[in-house]
Amino acid sequence: MELQRRLVHTSRGRKRVEGLALKFLERIKSRSQPIVFHPAVFIGGFVCLGFLFALQSWVSYRTMNYKISLVLLMEAWGVQFLIWGVICWLLWLWLGPRIQQAELPGILMGVLPLSIAVTIGEEMIWVLCFPGWPMERKAMSYWQKVQFQLDAEFVDNMLLFWCTFFLIRGVGYYQKYREKEHAAAQLEIEVVHAQMRALRMQLNPHFLFNTLNGISSLMRVDIAGADTMLEQLSSLLRITLERGEIQLIPLSDEMEFVEMYLAIQHQRYAGRVCEKVRVEPELHDALVPAMILQPILENAYTHGLSLLDRDGVLTVEARREGGLVRLTVRNTGVGLNPEFTRTSPGQGVGLANVKNRLQLHYGEDQCFFLDAVSADTVMVTIMLPLQFAMSPTRKLTGYGV
Repeated sequence: MELQRRLVHTSRGRKRVEGLALKFLERIKSRSQPIVFHPAVFIGGFVCLGFLFALQSWVSYRTMNYKISLVLLMEAWGVQFLIWGVICWLLWLWLGPRIQQAELPGILMGVLPLSIAVTIGEEMIWVLCFPGWPMERKAMSYWQKVQFQLDAEFVDNMLLFWCTFFLIRGVGYYQKYREKEHAAAQLEIEVVHAQMRALRMQLNPHFLFNTLNGISSLMRVDIAGADTMLEQLSSLLRITLERGEIQLIPLSDEMEFVEMYLAIQHQRYAGRVCEKVRVEPELHDALVPAMILQPILENAYTHGLSLLDRDGVLTVEARREGGLVRLTVRNTGVGLNPEFTRTSPGQGVGLANVKNRLQLHYGEDQCFFLDAVSADTVMVTIMLPLQFAMSPTRKLTGYGV
């Protein structure tokens, strides 16, 4: 029975120790751990610092013609700073948040007494590890040795403790700064996304209203054509809904949308406009903002091509120029009014929307120009950084070189 009770007691003790060890490991994992406070880095750095002090002491002893073993000094200083490293790392692990948040009263009433207790405790542990120190002195009791070490190193140990204290506070301030910086960056990204979504919401009703207005006009003269335009419009809306809030799409997808939009306009302006689309094959997977060309095409029809009775020409091109994609929309019509210049490219919802979206996507790495090529020809040019989709496009539309 006695043996059984001992076994049960031993089993309970082992489980208690294992439970404490698991809690300790969970505490380590749950803490946000900067690299400087990784146990290997932090404690290893303390030990290396101890070795440097040992080497300095050995050089000082040699200059005074006092012979002492370098290995012994390495052991003494190395163990001392190993103890300090473990103690200071445990301080960060257990009291890090309190140290980072402590104010002056808490520092004076809590941290200052703790620093004295830690200094005394460290010397007590070190004396146990090196009972032969101090050398070449008469026999001393354990407490006399502790007193001797405190007299010699109390100030240095206190300095070491408070350096660690301010290191913990400094790292804490840095972490909070990085967290605020990260939160601000995330907020800025969310704001940009919200602005892009707002621009898309502004663009879609604008495009839908103008297209329905064209269908309404066509129904009075060509019911079959208006029916075809409604089918084409439904296809465009399906594509728009399938894309959702995706901002950057392959150029092939954008050109599919452009061709369907041009088909609607061709139905509306039958016989009056000749549409041409040219895209370099290597740009099929280049990423561009969704619906970036539609407002420009709509502007070309509204302010140029719609004013012609015949022989209108609309050309859409995509070319690569080094690390850039050059998108060009050229149309005939009545040219530009005098107030339009290269630095004031366009007005209205459509072009303003395009400019704002380009600015949000690419910042200063993009260009948008509206130029009068001749008295009756206008050209819009967009320059974008060349980026490619992760997966290649499998289905291509009917456009070509």
